[in-house]
Amino acid sequence: MVVSGRDMGRLNEAVDEIGGGTPVVADLDSIAAAEGLVAQANEVLGGIDILVTNNGGPPPGTFASTPTSAYDQALNLNLTSMVGLCKAAVPAMQAQKWGRVVAITSISVRQPIGQLILSNTARAGYTGFLKTLALEVAPDGVTVNSVQPGLHATQRLGDLYNDLDALGATVPTGVVGDPADFGKVTAFLCSDQAKFITGAALPVDGGAYGGLQ
Repeated sequence: MVVSGRDMGRLNEAVDEIGGGTPVVADLDSIAAAEGLVAQANEVLGGIDILVTNNGGPPPGTFASTPTSAYDQALNLNLTSMVGLCKAAVPAMQAQKWGRVVAITSISVRQPIGQLILSNTARAGYTGFLKTLALEVAPDGVTVNSVQPGLHATQRLGDLYNDLDALGATVPTGVVGDPADFGKVTAFLCSDQAKFITGAALPVDGGAYGGLQ
């Protein structure tokens, strides 16, 4: 397994916590960076069977406060670089007739979150790409799904909100989510038992999303 991120210290902590893996530092701010990460992973692993895509969110902001120049970077972070990961990794999965792609996006692609116009925009575009990809590669034994987190107790959420207990009170379950539980949902979609699930976009949000679909 290859685990990637921007900070080697945090990567080493993550590898220790999960009990193994190879840390690879990468800043996925472009398609070229994404392709480079896949090349390194292939070199370490000898091939990629499972790809879990994720990237840090862009800065918060509204329509009024966000300059148009900020959209290029947001789209690179949360759309085009993620497409680059898939483009580099999925063809080999198709060739071997087995593969899993699971994208971590956000509940905001169903219900936009205030103050996060850049993330709302980029992740919605990525969701459209994933659904299209899922339909194209399904005959090759490759599944493509996304998991849409709501409010989970992550550093990102702590940076945006001061009181997570008060925030949890706004969720139907009464608490913010546990990142470890979210990881287990993602792991299931990577498993062989999930072979008949593809093109799905699964909310994991404590019931916060209020729509019927």
